[in-house]
Amino acid sequence: MPSITVSSLGPIFQPQSVAVIGASATPGSVGSILMRNLMENPFGGVVYPVNPNRKAVHGVRCYPALRDVREAVDLAVIATPAATVPGMVRECVETGVKGVIIISAGFSELGPEGRALQQQVRDNARGKIRLIGPNCLGIIHPPSRLNASFAATMARPGHVALLSQSGAICTSILDWAKDKHIGFSSFVSVGAMVDVDFADLIDYFGDDPGTQSILIYMESIGDMRKFLSAARNVARAKPVIVIKAGRHEAGAKAAASHTGALAGADAVFDAAFRRAGLLRVITIRELFNMAEILSMQPQPAGPNLAIVTNAGGPGVMAADDLMTLGGQLSPLSAETKAALDKVLPPYWSHANPIDVLGDATPERYRQAIEVLIPDPYIQGILILLSPQAMTDPTETAKQVAGFSRTPGKPVLAAWLGGPSVRHGRELLQQAGLPTFDTPEAAVRAFLHMVQYRQSQELLYETPAALPEDWNPNVPRVEQIIASVRAKNRVLMNEHEAKDLLAAYGLPVVPAIVAHTEEEAVGAATQIGYPVVLKLLSEFITHKSDADGVKLHLVDESAVRQAWRTIKQNAEYYAHAQRLPETSFGGVTVQPMIKDRDYELIVGSSIDRQFGPVILFGAGGVLVEVFQDRALGLPPLNRTLARRLMERTKIYKALQGVRGRKPVNLEALETFLVHFSQLVADRPDIREIDINPLLATPERLIALDARVLLAPANQPDAERPRLAIHPYPNQLNTDWKLSDGTPITIRVIRPEDEPLLVLLFDSFSERTIRLRFFSMLKRLTHDNLVRLCHLDYDREMALAAVRQFDQGPRFLGVSRYYLNPETGTAEYAIAVGDIYQGVGLGRHLMQRLIAVAKQRGVRRLVGPVLRENTGMLTLAKDLGFRINDTATPEVVETVLDLSAG
Repeated sequence: MPSITVSSLGPIFQPQSVAVIGASATPGSVGSILMRNLMENPFGGVVYPVNPNRKAVHGVRCYPALRDVREAVDLAVIATPAATVPGMVRECVETGVKGVIIISAGFSELGPEGRALQQQVRDNARGKIRLIGPNCLGIIHPPSRLNASFAATMARPGHVALLSQSGAICTSILDWAKDKHIGFSSFVSVGAMVDVDFADLIDYFGDDPGTQSILIYMESIGDMRKFLSAARNVARAKPVIVIKAGRHEAGAKAAASHTGALAGADAVFDAAFRRAGLLRVITIRELFNMAEILSMQPQPAGPNLAIVTNAGGPGVMAADDLMTLGGQLSPLSAETKAALDKVLPPYWSHANPIDVLGDATPERYRQAIEVLIPDPYIQGILILLSPQAMTDPTETAKQVAGFSRTPGKPVLAAWLGGPSVRHGRELLQQAGLPTFDTPEAAVRAFLHMVQYRQSQELLYETPAALPEDWNPNVPRVEQIIASVRAKNRVLMNEHEAKDLLAAYGLPVVPAIVAHTEEEAVGAATQIGYPVVLKLLSEFITHKSDADGVKLHLVDESAVRQAWRTIKQNAEYYAHAQRLPETSFGGVTVQPMIKDRDYELIVGSSIDRQFGPVILFGAGGVLVEVFQDRALGLPPLNRTLARRLMERTKIYKALQGVRGRKPVNLEALETFLVHFSQLVADRPDIREIDINPLLATPERLIALDARVLLAPANQPDAERPRLAIHPYPNQLNTDWKLSDGTPITIRVIRPEDEPLLVLLFDSFSERTIRLRFFSMLKRLTHDNLVRLCHLDYDREMALAAVRQFDQGPRFLGVSRYYLNPETGTAEYAIAVGDIYQGVGLGRHLMQRLIAVAKQRGVRRLVGPVLRENTGMLTLAKDLGFRINDTATPEVVETVLDLSAG
């Protein structure tokens, strides 16, 4: 589909002509360095210097203005004072330049005046031209030998695209990479990102066959949702590795809840990167190491590492670092231990780390590793060598190098020392076996691989289906919020907060509020006298086992009178005790927390960049002391909810420890998914705390809740949106087949993979060939992920769903995939054979067209086989144009939506 994949960034990275606006011959000036770099590295095109004060620059004819260049210019590089740049950009637009790089500084970094200039640049470029910068180093594209930067050196060719927000970091990396013989598919200094941002570049290099991995040095993201959409899309195919600077904010923000205090900004970045399938590292060395390692080694199935060493000290250091950072020393199977006994001296460690002793020969190393590889418990192997009198580092490296391509199990090495081990390191690296000079660096690399594998699994894992009968009481939520607003409050009281949670099906302790004696006695009657007596008497002795009931008596005199009345009428009055004489405003009685119960916290707060963030962890009064919590971005499905729980320490306890029964983890997953939907649905909620959430083997119940609303006068446009587009419930509708059978047209969810398989299995061979242009025997899991795990900002898939006794079934699906740069979307439709010809396909297409229009899609295009006369007739009826293509048996159907 060439009409969709053509990128407007092509002229920036592969131009046929470049104009340097502000070209200079003054030694050391930016304009002079730009000209020198373009001329010393001939990219196969023409360079046009532009400067009104010079006749020639570096022996090349100079033009007074861009409009004086009569030939077409693909790329303009601007290096003039900031005040002149908006006019220069306007001139680029007027003369038909296709791309601009603004080297000039003096914009938003200088305050209000600079921000105003930057806004002028944005306004002059928006929708008319693609622009990198301002305040950037420029770009280097080694495959085309283009150096449109003022860097001091040309980058080597390679397969890594580096995107950096810091020009100083760019020059440092270039210098460092040259010494390390590291090459690049492209090198981009993004500057202030007034137009082209990280998301645009991730999309571009995601499609670039010469780029194997994308490395990012980031200080800020820009459009959060756009970034995560691009990153999630590309991360399925290529590693995207990020350094995020600014990990610690100066000063803690004020927060109205535990969640607000615990949800630190840097932890939110971690959660976002994990959700998008990215790998976050800390140092530049790790950035490049991981790009190389991920291209050389298989991903580990888990965190279990076996350590082979010829010295105890380095082995212990590696083990300490592994355990501290969340890894595991792999257990050794009985078979492995027996096999090691045969190849190692009697005094080997008989445990992991596997100490092969200081006199280990190269053959002993090789034999030990051969034994470890088939062990099912071991998920990675680290080989340590410390130079000793009897050690041969080079020959050992030769023996170990053969394990550089071990299927399904990464092998890493650390050759400790200096000159004596240098040649061994080089041999290992050349063989493709990642090698380090310290045990700690090797351990961190292994754990980065584990983290990357876990992030990738999130992109591919099929979540379990949720109950279909969940239906939140949205009108009740509206009513509660309106009532709070009417009282000029933004903080809900506990009763209101719990009522709101209950409207979304979240279990809470029932609460009855009494303001008078009559209300209190009525409440007692409603609950039952024995329970109320138990509530009040056990409150005095600081016990509580209220059978899941909570009583609020908010007036002191009413409490006293109600207590006397209840004592007189209660069956168990003999157990009553006096209320405290001290003055108080109310009585609150909680169910007792028993030894087998767990106190959790579930909450949400607003991050200024990512919008709503969900927190889960260990709760109770010491929640901010222990800080055992994990963060995630809504919306959640059951898989994401489970992964969120797994990142906490209390998760292990929830599975059952020391004879305790496990809590109902599936119910907890469902609780988190429904809670996340509440957060996604209500942008007018700023913070929610459920603390504690009582978790037992039998039930979940929220004991306390706190809800803080956004200010009533806050415009909707200023309320933060979700970083990830939520499931679009509003697009789901009911419909009837021609025979009156009711069905639902709804948006596909990740949980729908099994339903899509059933639909595919119902297709005839002809239907499969007309839809997929070839005979597919089955849909692979990778196919299903791409068809069901949708980014609703870029993709839409509508399924016709019918309920049968055996459960729901798909009858047909229509879908589109949008190129966000061009506004063009490719569509497709498939209907089960027995439902063809009854109007279902037409309805699915009409609904898809309506959704595409609503979401700003400019064009729908789709290839159709000429023999598919039914689809071509439908397309013509719906207003599509039919165009020939280079393939005679295929036509392209096109529907313009922007005019309508």
